[in-house]
Order: sequence, then structure tokens, then C-alpha cells
Amino acid sequence: MATTPYFVLSPNTVLSIIGLLHGPDKTEPNPAEDWHEATVDVVIPTFNEENNIALCLASLARQTRKPERIILIDDGSRDKTMEYAKSFCELNDMELIAIRRKESIGKTPTLKRQSREFDSDVEFILDGDTILESENYIDRMVQELYQGRGIASACGTILPLRDRDRRSLLTEQTMQKFMAVNPAASIYPTRNWFHHLQRGITDLYRDVLYFFLQKFVYRGQMTFFGGILNPVGCAVAYRRNDLKSIVFDHYEPILGDDLTNSEDIFIGFAMNNSGFRNIQLTDVYARSQEPEVGAVPHQLYLWSSSFLQSCYYFDELVRSPFKAMKRYRHHKEEKKSIDGKPSIEEKRIFKEQYRQPFGKDYTLQYGRPIGWVLFMSAIEKIGFPTAIVIMALLKLWEPLALTIGIEAVLSLTILTVVAKGRRWEYLFKGIIVTPLRYGALLFDLLTIGRFAADLWIFRNNRWRK
Repeated sequence: MATTPYFVLSPNTVLSIIGLLHGPDKTEPNPAEDWHEATVDVVIPTFNEENNIALCLASLARQTRKPERIILIDDGSRDKTMEYAKSFCELNDMELIAIRRKESIGKTPTLKRQSREFDSDVEFILDGDTILESENYIDRMVQELYQGRGIASACGTILPLRDRDRRSLLTEQTMQKFMAVNPAASIYPTRNWFHHLQRGITDLYRDVLYFFLQKFVYRGQMTFFGGILNPVGCAVAYRRNDLKSIVFDHYEPILGDDLTNSEDIFIGFAMNNSGFRNIQLTDVYARSQEPEVGAVPHQLYLWSSSFLQSCYYFDELVRSPFKAMKRYRHHKEEKKSIDGKPSIEEKRIFKEQYRQPFGKDYTLQYGRPIGWVLFMSAIEKIGFPTAIVIMALLKLWEPLALTIGIEAVLSLTILTVVAKGRRWEYLFKGIIVTPLRYGALLFDLLTIGRFAADLWIFRNNRWRK
């Protein structure tokens, strides 16, 4: 009889369960800054988004909080992205700063330049293929950013953009004005049934994955550590000056614009490394277009390789669990009152949840609590697919079948528990996408191999999306 492998209950699953049982930091924050007074710029990076850009702008037009500036960066598109964006904004009296590049240079330079060239308090990044489903999305991001000085980025819950979401936006008056003047414009990425089917499969897979991650794993991390490893970069609000100083001013002299294969992952790690937090809200939603099935492996490679590359750059953060006892003793010492005098924490005028010292030097010496998530994630990413392949090579079929069976049952159970009101729906979806999930898991072996080759064979770390 095979025994249950330890990784059936994944380390991050255990951390999330502990976090939810432990509960949040009960400190009542009294922010030093008034979030109502914060200025917001919306930056929209686009590349060949003629089917999405009007929908994106329509969702922005109905936001309860209006930005000071809307800056659209067309990164070398070969379609009507810029033409449709200008038409939409002119028809709906929206001021638009439009910047068109002849050739694509990537998203990282866009974020860097806008953080330096404008003076807003909040830089809100909204990808051209993303819509804000919640009308108060930007308002909630700004509100939560200002609940503590240690919060550097905020995003909402991100789900796939479906055809029904596109159709619902057509009822907006702003879209009706646009379609009346641009009848040839399409709000669908393709009309071919085969491509439509491929996108539908991806939407189904990602819907289950995102729901599980955001409603359970990330929620537990938020409760336990006050943040997640990195924000979801398609609809995220940054404190502009933090983005500029902590990330670009520091790392550009070292890495240029090569901030790994996915800039939002690197940015999130950099914020954590300096003692800042990336938070995710569960009460507001955005939806982003997913690729067709054939393009999913490339996207998985970008995300997965960027995680490994960020672990390489922020190795001191990865090693945080080995500094936990030292950090605990240091924190306990800070709480002590000396000769009747108040401790450092008691002296603070402005209270903040999950408060921790800022600076990379502190991380070097004591690590960070969120480092536990990073360390466990690295174990999962490398250990899980490797263990499955080893069992298959050794023909340990009974342990392999038991491992996959128990892991699948556990995942489906958690998925149905967190999907209140939609449990049967997500149970059915979860069963369908299980083979896809294991295929993606095994694909990580190729990513790991490519990363190892970059480090030790080709000596190439010019990683850039």
C-alpha cells in the first residue's frame, strides 16, 4: 500500500489554511494621508488591441473615480488601436494623451517612463485587453493603497474576459456612440469557430485556476502576511514614487529594462524585498482577455520563468525562513519597554497593519515574513513536477496514481468550499480542467531546464518580456 507523499498538501495550501485560521492583524490603522486627495493617472499599454481598446476605455469611462490623465501608449501596433482609441475618446469627451511608437519596445519601459515623466500620486496600469468590471475598481485601489505607508501596490480579483462581458458593455452609451460612428469595428478577437473554441477552453481553465488562487491561496496569504508575492499586472495601482524609486531608479543601472520575462512579478518581489506589500482585494473585479490554447504554453513560460528569475535576483528574500528565529527575537526586543519608557511600536503615532521595517538591509539580515510564501512556492514549482516524473520513470504507478488522485480530490474539495453559491458549477469545471492543470505542471520542467541552461550553460540573464 503506497503512502501519501508530503506534497499532496502543498506547502502554500498549508500556509493559506494556517493564515485563514490565524486571522488577520487586528491593528486598527489610522493612515497619515487622506486617500481622497490622491491624484491618479491611468496608463494603458497597448499592442494590436483594436478589438479590445474601446471596451477597455468604456469600462474606464464609467468609473466612479475619474483620473487626472489617461495616457495610452501604442507600442508599435499594426492595426487600428490608436484610431479607435482617439475616436472613442473624442465621441465621449474624454481627454487622452496618446503616444505612438514606431516599433515595440515592451511594457517595462512604458511603466518606467510614465513613473518619471508624470507627477501623480498613483500610477494605475490598465492593459488594453482588460476591462474594469466593478465601477468602483480604481476608487477601491486608491483607498486601500492609503491604508498604510507600507502598501506599494494594489489589484483586484482578475478573471477571464468572456463574450458575455463584451456584449454587456455594448449597452453602455459610450460604446453605442462609438459603434455608430465605427460600424466596421469588432469587439471580438476572432469570428472563426475554431479559434473561438480554443479561447473558450483557455477561459474555462483559467477561470478555475484564478478562482482557486485568488479566493483561497492569495486570500490566506493576505490574511497571514498582509500581502501577496506580486500584483496581477493587467489592472494594478502603484504608488508612483515607490515604483520609480524602489524599482526603476535602483535596478535600471544594474539591469536596464531586463526586469525578467514578466515585469509585474519582478516589481512585486522588489517591493517585498524593501519591506513593502502588494495587496489584492476580493470585492472588486476586472476581466482580461486570455490567449488561445496554442499560445498558453508561451505565456506559462513567461510567468514561470519570471518567477524563477526573480528568485535568482532576490535570493535573500527566498532564504527568509532560515532567518525566522533571528527576526522573531529582533521583533520581540522591539516590543519591550525599557525603564518604563514606551517601546518603538508604542511610540508610533500612525498605526498600520502588518507593519515592518523598510529597506533591503533589513531583508538581508532578518528576511521577511512573506519570504515563507516565496520559499514554499519555489519548492512547489521545482519539486512537484520533478517528483511526478521520477515516479513515472521508476514505474511507481500505484504511488503516482494515489498522489494524483488524492491531490485532485483535495483541490476539488477546496474549490467547491470557497465557491459559495456556485459549488456544483466549479466542481464540474474543476473536473474538466484537471488534465490541463497537470499538463501545465509538467510543462514547468521545460521552464526549469531553460532557466538552468540560461544560468549555467549560456550565461545569459538578459531576461525581458
